[in-house]
Amino acid sequence: MNNEISMQDKVIAAIKTVYDPEIPVDVYELGLIYDVQVKEDCNIQIVMTLTTPNCPSAIEIPFQVEQAVREVEGVNDVNVKVTFDPPWGREMMSEEARFELGFL
Repeated sequence: MNNEISMQDKVIAAIKTVYDPEIPVDVYELGLIYDVQVKEDCNIQIVMTLTTPNCPSAIEIPFQVEQAVREVEGVNDVNVKVTFDPPWGREMMSEEARFELGFL
């Protein structure tokens, strides 16, 4: 169990290195990451969204998330799924992100 928690923290830290190119906040704090699961053999499953279905970075951001997580030592495989259910909204941002963007 401790290995999963440790790996989960490493994966989230890697995800936090990815930024939406139009917004100066990382995708995790922005609320684009819905779920991160560490499966057997350190296979990582990520469910995420984008700010809009027509996001100009729709291919780039999920690819960057996948690449960042693949660089985590011990990760075997990464699967990133993009969903728009539920659709992203400002309320999904962390308090830190809302402060950074002037929404607080």
